[in-house]
Amino acid sequence: MTPPVRTEGWPRWPPPATAEQRERLLRVLDSGRWGATAGTETDSFAAAFARSVGVAHGVCTANGTVALFLALRALGVAPGDEVIVPAYTFVASATAVVLAGATPVLADVTDTLHIDPDAVERLAGERTKAVMPVHVAGAPADTEALRDVAARRGLAVVEDAAQAHGAHRHGRPAGTLGDAACFSFQSSKAMTAGEGGIVVTDDRRVYESLWSLHNVGRRIQGGWYEHPGLGWNLRMTEFQAALLHPQLALLDGQLAHRAARAAALGRALDQVEGLDPVPAPAGTTRHTWHLAMLRYDAPAFGGHPKRAFLDAMTAEGIPLDTGYRSLSREESLAPYVARGRFRCPVAEAAEETVVWVRQAMLMADDEAMADIGRAARVVQRSFSREPFRD
Repeated sequence: MTPPVRTEGWPRWPPPATAEQRERLLRVLDSGRWGATAGTETDSFAAAFARSVGVAHGVCTANGTVALFLALRALGVAPGDEVIVPAYTFVASATAVVLAGATPVLADVTDTLHIDPDAVERLAGERTKAVMPVHVAGAPADTEALRDVAARRGLAVVEDAAQAHGAHRHGRPAGTLGDAACFSFQSSKAMTAGEGGIVVTDDRRVYESLWSLHNVGRRIQGGWYEHPGLGWNLRMTEFQAALLHPQLALLDGQLAHRAARAAALGRALDQVEGLDPVPAPAGTTRHTWHLAMLRYDAPAFGGHPKRAFLDAMTAEGIPLDTGYRSLSREESLAPYVARGRFRCPVAEAAEETVVWVRQAMLMADDEAMADIGRAARVVQRSFSREPFRD
């Protein structure tokens, strides 16, 4: 039996804890001030993260889904409204809209797998209140075109930047491209505390609304038992902030490392017919490479479907990811999603044609990227000898 192409493991994510993370965590632990309303870590991190993005305000949250919900509510989305979201994204982009009492409207995506501004233009109606571009894989969506649509239609723009910590479009950071932006700190993300999120904005009014909504309706500098607005306890803990703050200093180096590995992966795949990188949207000036998305052409691999390719690559020591299903096919969303107004053929086709290299794999070295190309060639030769028969 032929040994697999790769027998070495892959880098772990998140990386090992740093000395500063340990020191900050122990300081919080020993202080007894574990909640955001008692300590200083959460507010300090929120301010530092906002500065790193280039905006005035940040509000830390329990997770990224909650961040999206809060941004929508702070920007006036209410029951009966509609919010346009891309069909190729994590389900939370749509369920955050449902959580806000509104209706998700699914827009198809372009060949970059980012929301199609032309689709948004067609879908926007009288009930539409906002559009949610998702910076999928760490490359920002075409927010200039979306803001043009938003300006004509009177819509808010909420960036789902869960995968885009440090990304830039035309030199402008993700987080400054809409009215508010939401980042996730869930376990797989570029900055992580296991869970957590943040909403950033330059708008003081929106910030005050966010702060109140996530802090049980309190008002900034108001009394502890004064609740002039409706809100919820959706705060981050001091422990999460202590884990996150030191990661700001590490982010640029990690992004540069992944960009170099993505380039090496591209070179390795030049030798593989039928496995091509999905392009980033034109105007991307800094890609975070949370994912390297690859388009799989089954005919180039003997007609074998994507699932067979993924299994064969795993057997060669290359555990690629299947990627998203189109939200237009998620049965759990069916009762909540506005349907029938526009089809999502590009997003639906991606279910069978797109595979992912996750960011942990992109933290390896150039030889590991070469292994991905070598394994793909081995699988291709194997599949060509045994064409798929349905």
